[in-house]
Amino acid sequence: MPAHLKNVLFLCTGNSARSILAEAIMNREGIGRFRGFSAGSQPTGTPHLRALNLLETLNHPTDDLRSKSWDEFTEPHAPQMDFIFTVCDSAAAEACPFWPGHPASAHWGLPDPAAVTGTEAECALAFADTYRMLRNRISTFVNLPLDQLDGISLQKHLDDIGKSQESAKAQPL
Repeated sequence: MPAHLKNVLFLCTGNSARSILAEAIMNREGIGRFRGFSAGSQPTGTPHLRALNLLETLNHPTDDLRSKSWDEFTEPHAPQMDFIFTVCDSAAAEACPFWPGHPASAHWGLPDPAAVTGTEAECALAFADTYRMLRNRISTFVNLPLDQLDGISLQKHLDDIGKSQESAKAQPL
């Protein structure tokens, strides 16, 4: 019998870049074991065009990606989350809603690629770096032996993944 599919919610303020990238990466890296979602405390209403372009270039499906409020995931009909990760410092500092089921959570803060100004190449590099760091963290996460970890050990692993910066640049796109 297949294991229970774990739901993972990535939170950011605008839900336009980092959390959108994380949702798409989770749905590829965690296929069959995890289902990724994303939301924002103050969603912009649309995913950032550079995020969508990067995902499409890397053959991620983008049709279902949208910028949405985290309130959607507090509704009675919403999927119950097993894990929640904040990917920006602003969202981590905000008072979050009550999440049914008491999911495990951690802060995986990353710089905002949408805030980068400069040449097209510099902006594209910021998105590629963010994608690479998220992919590294998500790959590490989906390969944790979750069934062998107690709550304290799991929390330490989740926190450590969020602190990893150096290894995040080790894998090429």
